[in-house]
Amino acid sequence: MNLRKEYVTIFIILVTEVLGFSLILPFLPFYAQQFGATPLIIGLIAASFSFFQFWSAPVLGRLSDHYGRKPMLLLSHFSTFVGFVILGFANSLWMIFLSRIVDGLFGANYTIAQAYLSDISSKRDRAKVFGLSGAAFGFGFLIGPGIGGYLSQFGFGVPSFMAAGVSLITILIVAFVLPETIKRPKGLKFNGKMFHFGDFRDFFSKPKISCKLWQWATFILAHVIWVSMFALYAEKQLGFGPVEIGYFMTYIGFISILLRGVALPKLIDRFGERRLSYVGFFSIIVAMVSSAFITTWQMAFVIVTLFPLGGGLLRPLILGEISRGVSPKKQGSVMGFANSLGSIAQIVGPLVGGFMINYFFPGSVGLLAAAVVSIGLFLMIKEDRGIASS
Repeated sequence: MNLRKEYVTIFIILVTEVLGFSLILPFLPFYAQQFGATPLIIGLIAASFSFFQFWSAPVLGRLSDHYGRKPMLLLSHFSTFVGFVILGFANSLWMIFLSRIVDGLFGANYTIAQAYLSDISSKRDRAKVFGLSGAAFGFGFLIGPGIGGYLSQFGFGVPSFMAAGVSLITILIVAFVLPETIKRPKGLKFNGKMFHFGDFRDFFSKPKISCKLWQWATFILAHVIWVSMFALYAEKQLGFGPVEIGYFMTYIGFISILLRGVALPKLIDRFGERRLSYVGFFSIIVAMVSSAFITTWQMAFVIVTLFPLGGGLLRPLILGEISRGVSPKKQGSVMGFANSLGSIAQIVGPLVGGFMINYFFPGSVGLLAAAVVSIGLFLMIKEDRGIASS
């Protein structure tokens, strides 16, 4: 695969996109609490972004097929820029809500960028090219939370405006550097097919793939429950502030990059995918159960090591099994469907996580995540027993 200018440009765009988003993660709950938000309200703020993104991403993705990638990327990134500016000026809770809704309303940056990568790559190089998006996400998440947490010391508006500045840089790159790949724009009729509701029925009705999809759903829901509530959990259980939370998130990003970029291929060759899947499930369960009982930052390192270890194993391994469970002609559909399940988890996870912290105790969010991911482990054990007995 030649490192073409377009690949480098998209990599920079993806890094700036993730960097802008990850900058606000460590301090957003504290920002909302400043205006009287409860954990449940904070969960609603996080869910509002994902709710609007769930509906907008497939629509803007389809529009980009017909009207071009550049105009839709510019629209999406401009929406993100405006959202961050609103967040920087926020002086009430409704403005924080508005900032996340505006960002999510046209928030298809990643979807359109991946479509662009498909346009400029051959089928043979497709997997390698999509590795760029994973590397960009990991790199952006590695440095974003630490910077955002540190800058929050000088006021929550400071990292918000920095995130807006990063988004503005992305807009300029798209406008003046990125070439268009859709050469013949054509009109598009809006209809229900843009949302592909039939995929839910089709994929879950097939025994060969449905069990794997349920495993994915339980993993991604548990992952979102914990990650979306980590800042609140760390504040209430461990006494952390935005700075400490940002540094811990940076450490989580480092573990994830180390595992995905260096260790995973070697681990698969040595132990096999199925054994590593069990390790992934058990790592997350142990981390989440332990989270209910720890009280020091030293003990917290156990959680923030085991959790990204388990997630770094399960995400590619389960997606790999899902991919192998369908024909080559269904690859795009099933991956899109898996992403849809992830979007639903991004809506439900913050709500139930915020509910648990609001009405129970901080560690209850970890116990809930452990219970959810245990369902996925049970389904995998049941699947293996069924294969062994057949």
